[in-house]
Amino acid sequence: MKDYFGYHDKVCVVTGAASGMGKAAAEMLVDLGAKVYALDVNEVKIPGIALSIKANLLEKSSIDAAFAQIPGQIDRFFGCAGLSGARTDWWVTFTVNFVANKYMIEEYIDKRMPSGGAIALISSIGGLHWENYAGEYKKILQAGTWEEMMDVMHGLAPQQAYAPFAYILSKRALNAYVAKRARYWAKKGIRINAILPGGAATGLQKDFETMAGGPDKMVENCGLAARLGQPREMGEPLVFLNSDMASYLTATLLPVDYGDTTLKIIKEKKSLTNIPVNLKILHMPFVIGLIMRQIQKGQQG
Repeated sequence: MKDYFGYHDKVCVVTGAASGMGKAAAEMLVDLGAKVYALDVNEVKIPGIALSIKANLLEKSSIDAAFAQIPGQIDRFFGCAGLSGARTDWWVTFTVNFVANKYMIEEYIDKRMPSGGAIALISSIGGLHWENYAGEYKKILQAGTWEEMMDVMHGLAPQQAYAPFAYILSKRALNAYVAKRARYWAKKGIRINAILPGGAATGLQKDFETMAGGPDKMVENCGLAARLGQPREMGEPLVFLNSDMASYLTATLLPVDYGDTTLKIIKEKKSLTNIPVNLKILHMPFVIGLIMRQIQKGQQG
């Protein structure tokens, strides 16, 4: 049988591989014959992977130690690790969701990926409208080193600001990064894309239910499906984007939300995320209190 996906013997690095979408993608890659190096803060227990590497994406030193265990050539990179902001502070949420991805890509993938390689990231439909709010993330895109990104991030918002807004901002920045860096990667023969999941039944499900105002509200982010997406239903398009079957796709921000984004485009549904999320007033304690009370009100019906 012809290897249409082209993963056989390819070195694939997958972050967030211990659970959810990252685990689903890693399992498929193993089935497709890839050599999977799985990074996670927890042990990755997937039969057939090349190596499970414990890595804390909050720490530059931990990322560096992880990549020291990975071969010199990386054929595919899957950035799947992420936080919702429901249980972590603003800085932690933004670091894992954006800073770590940018650092890994620019410090390691750029130096180790040959022509023909591909990068696929997990963003979110929460990061839609990124093009309307460039001023919110412009400086962090321009920052070079880990330390420079940390400095910029600390200036964007207080550590104890409303962390779910860090989630939205990090996904906007990730979408912008894919779009704006595609030309650079194309010159090297490398593609970069991202999927934008809607509501999904992952380990973060309870977090997003809380932020949405309850389980029913979260299902409203599932387009015409009337149910949450499953991890494998997100992992499959992610694996596709990094495969040979998608060789003419780059700078693609692919909504995986059963039509939810399209419903917003044709005005059959209102987009609740087309708002600024990094105004200074939004970081003030009394405003955060108002937001939390509004969420609690929504949960109570």
